[in-house]
Amino acid sequence: MNRCKWVNNKSEIYIKYHDEEWGVPKYEDKYLFELLVLESFQAGLSWLTVLKKRAAFKKAFDNFEVKKVANYSDEKIKELLNNPDIIRSKGKILAAVNNARIFIDIQNEYGNFSNYIWSFTGGKIIKNKSDIIPVSTPLSDKISKDLKKRGMKYTGTVIIYSYLQAIGVVNDHEKDCFKY
Repeated sequence: MNRCKWVNNKSEIYIKYHDEEWGVPKYEDKYLFELLVLESFQAGLSWLTVLKKRAAFKKAFDNFEVKKVANYSDEKIKELLNNPDIIRSKGKILAAVNNARIFIDIQNEYGNFSNYIWSFTGGKIIKNKSDIIPVSTPLSDKISKDLKKRGMKYTGTVIIYSYLQAIGVVNDHEKDCFKY
């Protein structure tokens, strides 16, 4: 079975992520928040590093319950900074808490975050027809700019493009991949 070239076929976790999640349209806010947090922690690291720590992140971040994360105390942040099972970047942890608050604001404005994120494409999936997969696009530029204007951190255009691929707004499976 042919998969996208970026998939390490010796890594079960990568295969499972590619085959079952990446590029599959998602609409549930809890999942959308989880991936937004994980994508922000991935900045400067490999996605495989994040995937291997995903279960630990889920436990550490209260199963990605956005309202809980938005209300993290200084004590909870200190606990996260001392958790050896996750990526212990103070900036990224503080961004996750900040972004949770803004995520909730967006939910209140749009009814849910899914309505917001999918509004940028009118609910349509963008399918890459090129052999070259970009790291950012005018779409990710636009969403990144809007999220930053709202006060989100670690939401640059490259992270947002990766996020759009992960949640299926963009289908960037390669032409010879069985998921194309």
